Amino acid sequence: MTTTSPSPSPSPSPSPSWRGRPPMTVTTVHPPAVDPLRWPDVARVPHAPLRAAAAGRLLRRAAALRGLRIELPGSPDAPGSPDAQDAPVLRLHRPAAFAHRVGAGGLIGFGEAYQAGDWDSPDLARLLTALAARPETLVPPGTGWLRRLYVRRPPAAERPTTANAPRNIHRHYDLSNELFALFLDPTMSYSSAVFSAPSAATRWADLVPAQHRKIDRLLDLARVGPGTRLLEIGTGWGELALRAAARGAEVTTLTLSAEQLALARRRIADAGQSDRVDVRLCDYRQARGSYDAIVSCEMIEAVGRPFWPAYFTALDRLLAPGGRVALQAITMPHDRMLASSDTYTWILKYVFPGGQIPSLRAIADTAAAHTRLRVHSADAYGPHYAETLRLWRERFTERAGQVAELGFDEVFRRMWELYLAYSEAGFRTGYLNVHQVLLDRDGER
Repeated sequence: MTTTSPSPSPSPSPSPSWRGRPPMTVTTVHPPAVDPLRWPDVARVPHAPLRAAAAGRLLRRAAALRGLRIELPGSPDAPGSPDAQDAPVLRLHRPAAFAHRVGAGGLIGFGEAYQAGDWDSPDLARLLTALAARPETLVPPGTGWLRRLYVRRPPAAERPTTANAPRNIHRHYDLSNELFALFLDPTMSYSSAVFSAPSAATRWADLVPAQHRKIDRLLDLARVGPGTRLLEIGTGWGELALRAAARGAEVTTLTLSAEQLALARRRIADAGQSDRVDVRLCDYRQARGSYDAIVSCEMIEAVGRPFWPAYFTALDRLLAPGGRVALQAITMPHDRMLASSDTYTWILKYVFPGGQIPSLRAIADTAAAHTRLRVHSADAYGPHYAETLRLWRERFTERAGQVAELGFDEVFRRMWELYLAYSEAGFRTGYLNVHQVLLDRDGER
């Protein structure tokens, strides 16, 4: 049985033994101040001694399998091989609190421990990339059934129904336009760019042309040109609508974010395209009309698996005869999607409530089962997203002071650093991918 303590201090239970993976070095920490009203589950440290001991064993196993170096507070320097010195590092500032959080909450506890300052890493993305590679191998064989002891289902209030979806969107996209502007490029594109050649040498200056390349490929897939009646589901801050209007298209674009609506309309007016672009605060399920092309860039992740049939049915209903649908979608392998479906994760709790990442197979199967639409092509760009996220993460970290000036506390900043690094790791390992998908109707192709 798991109970909680109102204090953010480590549990009084003895720390699990972390020895067995040298070198371990002295670390010091100044944990962030945690507002218990704003961050109640970060402020509380669970008391779960048996599970904490199991979490300690799991960490030692992960360190051995992935070649990690664990650093503890108050431990003398230990000799290690050159390879060990170059290993990804996990610094445990408060080992007992970390173990109790992970033992009680699994990956949610792992994320909350980072928010609270219980652990850190000098290269967060590298550490998470090591942990994200074949994550199923980190659990000892035959113990997968224990997962049900700590895995929770998403709360009903976050199920992305027509009533709940605006609240889910508000929690992320309405945080602050100024916040997003701090780390996004001038196009305000919050989705994967498509670089000419993604690599560690990719620079911030490469991001604007790479975002335009991404948008242009989607518009080309949908054959958007002069006179095209285009529906965009998920406005973002308006860059795709602007480029479509510049081609001569008549654009209707839908969003559920009041902040995005205001800025997108302002950007469109400043560009002199208000006569070609109509930005509406509207759920995709309530959209009406007939369109030659439909484009949706990384919006399907917010739809939720129970509502995928409704989403594709809406696309089919709104698409004119001979029309084409171009989607950009974050995806994961089908077996992993099934395993994680209906699971409440740290990302869902703190970053994207109500979401679900589909597999490419799920997209094709859902469209085929409920509509006349069929997947015609799908191009993958996973490494491009890893580099996009790296550039966002570096810019966000560099501007931490400006994030604070906007009124976001250190717990929030650590949450976003973890979210960006966690996502980057997913794309670097192939646990996540991103596809540009073309759908049309077979008989009208």
